[in-house]
Amino acid sequence: MPLKSIRNRIKGIALSPTYGTIQSINANAIVATGLKVSLGQSVTILCENERRLGMVTSLGSDHFTITPFGFIEGMKVGDRVLLNRRSLDIPVGENLLGRVVDPFMNPIDGKGPIYLDDYEPVMKTPIDVMKRGLIDEPFSVGIKSIDGLLTSGKGQKVGIFAGSGVGKSTLMGMIVRGSQATIKVVALIGERGREVPEFITKNLGNDLTNTVIVVATSDDSALMRKYGAFSAMSVAEYFKRQGHDVLFMMDSVTRFAMAQREIGLALGEPPTSKGYPPSSLTLLPQLMERAGKEDGQGSITAFFTVLVEGDDLSDPIADQSRSILDGHIVLSRELTDKGIYPPVDVLSSASRVIGDVTTPDHLQASQKFRQLLALLKENEMLVRIGAYQRGTDPTLDAALEKKEALDNFLRQDAKEVVPFDQTVNLLKQVVQ
Repeated sequence: MPLKSIRNRIKGIALSPTYGTIQSINANAIVATGLKVSLGQSVTILCENERRLGMVTSLGSDHFTITPFGFIEGMKVGDRVLLNRRSLDIPVGENLLGRVVDPFMNPIDGKGPIYLDDYEPVMKTPIDVMKRGLIDEPFSVGIKSIDGLLTSGKGQKVGIFAGSGVGKSTLMGMIVRGSQATIKVVALIGERGREVPEFITKNLGNDLTNTVIVVATSDDSALMRKYGAFSAMSVAEYFKRQGHDVLFMMDSVTRFAMAQREIGLALGEPPTSKGYPPSSLTLLPQLMERAGKEDGQGSITAFFTVLVEGDDLSDPIADQSRSILDGHIVLSRELTDKGIYPPVDVLSSASRVIGDVTTPDHLQASQKFRQLLALLKENEMLVRIGAYQRGTDPTLDAALEKKEALDNFLRQDAKEVVPFDQTVNLLKQVVQ
C-alpha cells in the first residue's frame, strides 16, 4: 500500500482513550452515553474483537442514538463507543474505474485491493445556486426516442418511472453503453443481490470501461442503503471536479427512500403519506440537487429510476421526485405488450430543457412527432372498430400513413447505439 494511502487511513482512526458506553440496544438503534457528539458524526463500536461503524442519528440531553452500518447481532450493553476523528469520508481516485465497490469503496468484485489517495465527504451541500452553469448542450445517450423526443442536456436530472418488470434495467444498460459521458457512475441501491452480476453481464456486456459501480443490496442495513447513494454521488463529484462530464445512474430512488423510512420510523418519526416519514421526502433533494453543471468544472448528468407500485405515478416518492427533477421518462407496460422496446411513453414523458439544447428544426420535428402520436392514440379505438372513414380528417390520414414509421422510430435493439446526428435526421425524415 502506498505511504500516502496509509497516512490518510491513520488520520481517520480514533486514537483518543475517551470512549462512550452502550446503554441499551433495540432492533434498529443503539443508545449510548459518555461522549460529546454531533448529529451525523461517525463512531466505532468495539464489539468483542470486532470494530463496527455506526452513525449518530439522534441526540438527547444525556445520551445519543447510533444507527449501525452493519447489523446489531453480537453487540451488548457495556460495549465501548469511540468517536472517529474523521467525518464520514470515503477514499476516491482514478483506480475506482472499472471496479465494483460497496458504499465505503471496498472492492466486492474479487479483483484485489484498490489503492486510493484522496478523500471525499459523503455528505455535502448541493452546488451553490449562483455557481450552476446553464444547461445548453445536448447530452446524447444513443437511444432514438430519448435523444430525438426527450433530449437531455449536460447537467440535467432525469427520472425514469416504471413499474416492476417493464424494462428499467435494460434501458439503464442502454444509457450507460450509449452515453457520451467520459466517466460513468452507477449506484445499485436496495436491489436484489442476483441483479448485480446480471446487470453487469447482460446489460453492460461485462464492459466496465470508465465505469464505477457502487452496490448496496437489499440485505444490507438501511444505513448502508441510504449512504450508498450519497457515496456514489460523492464519487461522481470527485470526477466532476477533474473536469469530466459524468453520467450518474441510480437504481432506485424508491429503495433509497424506503431505507430512510426504516431509519426514521426507528427514531420515532411519525409516518405520513403511505407510511413514509417526513425525512424520506426531504432527503430526496439533498441527493438529487448535488447533480448538475458547475462553472469552472465538469458536469453530472443524472438518471434516477423510480419504482412506481401498480404503475401509479401519484405515489408520494414518484410525485416528489418529479417535482425536483428536470425531466421524466415514463416506461409503459402497454408498449411492452405491443412489442415496442424500449417502452418509452413519449406522450407521458417530458424534458424541461429540450428547448435549450436543440436546434429549432429539431424541436419542430419533435413537436410534430408528438402531435401525430397523440392523434393516433386519441383515435385508436375508432380506427380499430372501423368507425373512421378515410378522408374525414386529412391530419389523421397523414398520421395513419406514418404509423409504421413512428413505431419503427420508437423501437431500438438493446445493443444498438444510434449517434445523435443520425437520430435527428431520422426524426426529420419520419415527420416530413
